[in-house]
Amino acid sequence: MSDLKRLRVSVSEQLLLGFDGAGERQLNLPVATARNGTGQLNGSECTPLGRHRIRAKIGADAPLNAVFVGRRQTGEVYSEQLASQHPGRDWILTRILWLCGNESGFNRGGDVDTMRRYIYLHGAPDSHPMQIPSSHGCIKLRNADIIALFDRVNVGTEVEICE
Repeated sequence: MSDLKRLRVSVSEQLLLGFDGAGERQLNLPVATARNGTGQLNGSECTPLGRHRIRAKIGADAPLNAVFVGRRQTGEVYSEQLASQHPGRDWILTRILWLCGNESGFNRGGDVDTMRRYIYLHGAPDSHPMQIPSSHGCIKLRNADIIALFDRVNVGTEVEICE
């Protein structure tokens, strides 16, 4: 059973905060959001704002640095050597928390649908700097942090993304 009932991602601070059922802050993690800033539109490579929820948890038993493509493990484990063989690859590692928008017309449905945009909270290479906007829309975390977070939330946990 999870102990975090609500998450908030602050784009301006590049932080993810986790709250228990009483509203007390229990977690404070550095993240990296989109290099293109915030926005709702499909294809924008922006991080979507508003109220969301965790739609799916993917990779529960995956090893540290497991590589995912299309939400499936490739069988690869990230290393600097693998990265040098695939220089343009967008690395999605270790765990995925797939988000779904809760606000029709804003982050749910049509050209603004967070889930259809494949927006996740996910692990990134440990060499990747946090607190510097650099993703293609997702919210990147350190691998140890995504594992800890993954184990403390359920499908349905609220996620607010704000400026």
